[in-house]
Amino acid sequence: MHRSAIAAFLVFLVLGSGSSPADAADIAAGKEKAELCSGCHGENGISQMENIPSLAAQPDLFIQWQLVFFRSGTRKNEQMQPILEQIDNNDIRNLGAYFASLKPPEGKKPDDNPDLSAKGAQAAVGRRCASCHTESYGGTKAVSRIAGQREDYLVKALRDYKSGVRAGGGMAAMAEVAYSLSEEEITALAHYLAHL
Repeated sequence: MHRSAIAAFLVFLVLGSGSSPADAADIAAGKEKAELCSGCHGENGISQMENIPSLAAQPDLFIQWQLVFFRSGTRKNEQMQPILEQIDNNDIRNLGAYFASLKPPEGKKPDDNPDLSAKGAQAAVGRRCASCHTESYGGTKAVSRIAGQREDYLVKALRDYKSGVRAGGGMAAMAEVAYSLSEEEITALAHYLAHL
């Protein structure tokens, strides 16, 4: 699917065609549909599985866009494909609202490597991560929450952006940022963000 067609579809999906109260997201329905997600992304959207992101407190539009990217094939993942066959546009809206309503992961163990976090903080400032992900790294609109995300997943995501494995939509900025990161910076940045 051509990128401009995907963008037009996303605008239609997210904004709808003359939204009415009937089109409003239903958090309770999203919670019910999220049972499909809990096997990998965890109860209440907090992942306990290596290289699987937590979805709790991700911005509503970010969740919606990613589901559309997976459904269109712009993002590819074998585990996601069977799930996407079971969701429609209303489910996507409801899932976005549900995950956005959850509390973010908390109770992280203390930072076991503050020197590495300091290097990660320096890399975050140098790459201007806060200009998109916000000063708290909590994300906004279609930009992901990266504060408190699983460290192993952050490493994987940054490597995927750097290598070009992950692309599509608004990911061009991430690919450009990640391409110049060294392996040491990827490790430090992931460690820093995971411990916020």
